[in-house]
Amino acid sequence: MIIYDLKCKQNHKFEGWFKDSAAFEEQITKKLVTCPICGNSETQRVPSTIAIMGKTEKSPDRDRLKEISPMKILQSIHEYLDKHFDNVGDKFAEVALKIHRGEEDKRNIQGTTTVHEEEFLKEEGVQFVKIPLPKFDS
Repeated sequence: MIIYDLKCKQNHKFEGWFKDSAAFEEQITKKLVTCPICGNSETQRVPSTIAIMGKTEKSPDRDRLKEISPMKILQSIHEYLDKHFDNVGDKFAEVALKIHRGEEDKRNIQGTTTVHEEEFLKEEGVQFVKIPLPKFDS
């Protein structure tokens, strides 16, 4: 597994996780890598401070990270979201728009949207990130 820092044509920065560098190149060529903020598929790699630091020093933590499976990382993200974000379910678009307009206090929310709702939120300038997460057994 390799993680690259990426930037779209609109200068939104995000991470991409790939099987290897060949998989990254193939997906970039086929325009399969898109910005989670604006959906732009014109993306490029940008320097990563972690990668730069990682090349200059060898640490036991770096070796320990290799032992963590991608499923464990996804489970950790899932647990973090459950702990720190209000789950508003299928009301995500409605609540996000109210927060954006100042009708509700700012807070971290999670939930689901339809493709139409996502397009509407983008048109309104509401920033959000889609994170597909599998359901885990407790």
